[in-house]
This record gives sequence, structure tokens and C-alpha cells, in this order.
Amino acid sequence: MALTLEQKKAIVAEVSEIAQKAHSAIAAEYLGLTANEMNELRKRAREAGVYLKVVKNRLAKRALAGTPYACLNDHLEGPLLFAFSLEEPGAAARIIRDFVKEHERLKPRLVATGGQLFGPEALERLASLPTREEALAMLLGVMRAPVEKLVRTLAEPQARLVRTLAAWREKLETD
Repeated sequence: MALTLEQKKAIVAEVSEIAQKAHSAIAAEYLGLTANEMNELRKRAREAGVYLKVVKNRLAKRALAGTPYACLNDHLEGPLLFAFSLEEPGAAARIIRDFVKEHERLKPRLVATGGQLFGPEALERLASLPTREEALAMLLGVMRAPVEKLVRTLAEPQARLVRTLAAWREKLETD
């Protein structure tokens, strides 16, 4: 069933709005995936905060124009699905990477982030970015280390004095 002009405009507006807010975008070829496999991919994407949409390339070019992902436009060929990370940059890459391990018919074609286009080899690098919680934990650890060292340094003279007094008491008791 063909889409009406109004439906096409709605799709373009929806994808364009999502692309404006997204942290990263991935275009993957989905030929050969069954409907159940596509539903499974959509479910995983929803759970991870990833917007997943199959869009005709002609409509995708219109939707991506004027967004940070306009760099994808010259490379859109064949049936593609688009995954946009809305919450963290690596979310879409992790979903696609994990799904490709189980279903080799899904083939990542384009990876874009920050207005820069990368090939499918960048998928693993983007997927390995820490999640928001992991990044915050790493930041907290880096911020906490100097304070802990300062506390240990300030406490060391008193601890040394206590150890010296304890050793002296033991020596007096054994004599």
C-alpha cells in the first residue's frame, strides 16, 4: 500500500525531529530478516532507548537534511533501517552489534556521530563507549582518588605515632 503525501510528510517530520535530538545514528541493511527477528530488534531497541525506523531512502534524505546526520545522505543505498541513540551515544551501536552476532543478515553500513560519518568498522568502537552510569562511576572514582590520598597522608603521622607507642609499650612489658 502506497503512502499518502500526508503520511510521507509525517514520517519525514518524525525522523527529522528524532535526528535533531540523537547522539548517534546507525544505518544497517536488513535484507533477509524475518518479521519475528525485526520485532525482536525493535523490542531490544525500545528497552535501550533507541529509536528504530525503516524509512525509504528518498524520505530519509529529506528528513536528515539540516540535521547533524545529513552526512549520511550521499551514502544511502538499498533497504536500510535507521537506529538513533536518544539517551547515550553507544546505545544504538550496542543493540546493532549484539543483534548482528545472533543474526548475520543484519549488516551495519553507516555510523555517524557528531556530524561525522564513519564506516561499519566504527560500530565496535562506538558500542564500547561506557554507558552513562559507567561514565559517572569512572568520573567519581577519578575525583575521589586525590581526596583519599590526602586523607591517608594526613592520617599517617598519627598512625605512625600510635604504632611507635605500641611498640614501646610492648618492649617495656617484655622487659
